[in-house]
Amino acid sequence: MSAAQPLDVQPTPLALLLLGREADPRSERGVECPGDLPAPSDPDLVARARAAKEKLGDRVFVLGHHYQRDEVIEFADVTGDSFKLARDAAARPEAEYIVFCGVHFMAESADILTSRAQQVVLPDLAAGCSMADMASAEQVAECWDVLTEAGVADTTVPVSYMNSSADIKAFTGRHGGTICTSSNAQRALEWAFGEGERVLFLPDQHLGRNTAVRQMGMTLDDCVVYNPHKPNGGLTTQQLRDAKMILWRGHCSVHGRFSLESVREVRERIPGVNVLVHPECKHEVVAAADQVGSTEYIIKALEAAPAGSKWAVGTELNLVRRLANRFAAEDKEIVFLDRTVCFCSTMNRIDLPHLVWALESLADGNVVNRIEVDAETEKYAKLALERMLALP
Repeated sequence: MSAAQPLDVQPTPLALLLLGREADPRSERGVECPGDLPAPSDPDLVARARAAKEKLGDRVFVLGHHYQRDEVIEFADVTGDSFKLARDAAARPEAEYIVFCGVHFMAESADILTSRAQQVVLPDLAAGCSMADMASAEQVAECWDVLTEAGVADTTVPVSYMNSSADIKAFTGRHGGTICTSSNAQRALEWAFGEGERVLFLPDQHLGRNTAVRQMGMTLDDCVVYNPHKPNGGLTTQQLRDAKMILWRGHCSVHGRFSLESVREVRERIPGVNVLVHPECKHEVVAAADQVGSTEYIIKALEAAPAGSKWAVGTELNLVRRLANRFAAEDKEIVFLDRTVCFCSTMNRIDLPHLVWALESLADGNVVNRIEVDAETEKYAKLALERMLALP
């Protein structure tokens, strides 16, 4: 039998792109996504959503996170970031159902802060958060054991980002820590350093590092990264003892994609552009930006921007596109910071078909996809949240 002859097969451009060996020269540079989202399969979905919401009346309160699709935001009673929405839900005790158009940890926070008489619904249970999933209860408990063995647990205060699971919030509450948002991270860290010598910051390393270095005068050497997939987090006992900030190795898949090259490229392409990014971005991106702030900060900055100004925004595409459309009449040019645009894949799991299904089910008396935090977890998670609310 003769030896097999090698096949003369040339990889196609698409194959190279999928293998990560080629770039797409047609990458959109603005805020529109090549191959936009398809139209809903049922043309009556909008009418059905309106009818179900009208039937429910004040019994339902729909929350829409800023990163949601326009087709979903249209039916939100309020919009905002995760903590604002959870507080808004708590302020509506007459609403029997809270439909949270966001991701899982946000719905958990709403359940923690609302009364037992209220039921929180997440239209698609697959709408999770990759950042929140990067810190499990088991991993964080093991980390605390490592800190205990190093003799630093007693002087370490956990500070957990709002973008974390109820289990992590409960761990924080049990160990004397607090929750923070991207807006009040500095206040939370200042409080924590008044309580201990160092901070275990969960689960987003970039927000912790950027806050400590940019706003509190620490150095990058004051920060170490705990990797839950390595023995002892990949750190020595001395590194743990010397550190002021022990940063969990977690990040946001959307904000983590922005690079220093993204900033350089947009400055070359759009002379005079203002680069505005979220503090979940990498430190080098934040250092190269003109302004840095939370989602609410970004919105307010663009509201206050003069007509004719140009902005490259480093945050989720749905929000950037919505702001670009909103301020186009004022001649404000707003583009997505990265050349290749992308949505937050988990946020986008909440679509109009899922929202209609949830609303119609509630209108028919069937509670679907209820998010319910157990009493023990809720007790300690709420304690950590209340510490945040008490911050000056």
